Amino acid sequence: MFEPAIITHLVIAELPGALRELPSDQLNLLVNNIKNLVFGNIVSGEINPAMQDAADHYQHLHTISRAAQTVVALSLAILCTLLAWRSIHKEQRARNSVERIIMLFLIASSSIAVFTTIGIILSVLFEAIRFFQAVPLTDFMFGLKWSPQMAIREDQVGSSGAFGAVPLFAGTMLISFIAMLVAAPIGLMSAIYLSEYASKRVRNIAKPLLEILAGVPTVVYGFFAALVVAPLIRDSGTLLGLDVASESALTAGLVMGVMIIPFISSLSDDVINAVPQAMRDGSYGLGATRSETIRLVIIPAALPGIVSGMLLGISRAIGETMIVVMAAGLSANLSANPLQAVTTVTVQIVTLLVGDQEFDSPKTLAAFALGLMLFITTLILNVIALHVVRKYREQYE
Repeated sequence: MFEPAIITHLVIAELPGALRELPSDQLNLLVNNIKNLVFGNIVSGEINPAMQDAADHYQHLHTISRAAQTVVALSLAILCTLLAWRSIHKEQRARNSVERIIMLFLIASSSIAVFTTIGIILSVLFEAIRFFQAVPLTDFMFGLKWSPQMAIREDQVGSSGAFGAVPLFAGTMLISFIAMLVAAPIGLMSAIYLSEYASKRVRNIAKPLLEILAGVPTVVYGFFAALVVAPLIRDSGTLLGLDVASESALTAGLVMGVMIIPFISSLSDDVINAVPQAMRDGSYGLGATRSETIRLVIIPAALPGIVSGMLLGISRAIGETMIVVMAAGLSANLSANPLQAVTTVTVQIVTLLVGDQEFDSPKTLAAFALGLMLFITTLILNVIALHVVRKYREQYE
């Protein structure tokens, strides 16, 4: 690993003083020519005696290095062989040693994940603290206007932006709510049909076709929303006498719901199939119908997995960007009307960090504050869901 750097350093140390004092770019070119001369490659420029001597010295050091590496490798092999030979005896508890090594490897792997999560949180937290030093926390959390445009000079119009995050979180929750209204019932009902009612042939065809939706790029969903769904909703609203914006939360929510269906359906189908057959047989033996068995036995038993699928769908909806950009727009409107244009937290994060930005401006640092609040919101949702699942499991058991 360190051989090239060490040999290069030793070769440069043996160069004449005039060559050693060359500028860094010329010295790097000289070293590169010396290496090309050693390995038989094309050399740029003329070969002078100093370069030839340096190449010979490089070749000599390279030969010594190869011999030293061979000696070290053989020595390590002999040492490890002796250690292994000494360990082979009847008192050696090989299984305990192997299990200890595996346990250390697993602990290291899990620690990497934990420390990576901590690093992400701290990196976002420190930048968010810098933002809150410029913008009060109360203005950010309870402000009703979002306009992060900061002027370069104080005498310009709009030199102080508005950083109220309420419209962003309201738009995020509105679009996510519409998406889950579409995805949750359709995904769950699809999973119930595929696992309990569909024949094996129908299941083998329908489930892969359903999961194809998960492989469609989100930008394709965005194009579909902008070119097909949005005009359809706008024309339908015109026929009913409703004022529908060209970009609306309803459009983004409907298309996002379609995108989330395979996530909920696939996970729910897996956990429903994991319910033991004995529980179904016991329910049928007591005289319950198939629908009663599904409602009173299978769904309660598979509820933790179903809730996990729902949480995955919600997280996917909250973190989606492309569909919202193309279907819901960039307007930070505080409105509960799904027919109006809104925006989400993730869209604004991308907007704030696009292009050349300086990280001393509240406009740029606002992205980290939004990311921190989004993380806290998702964490609270997960804690509430885990509490609900635990309480329901206790009642069921």
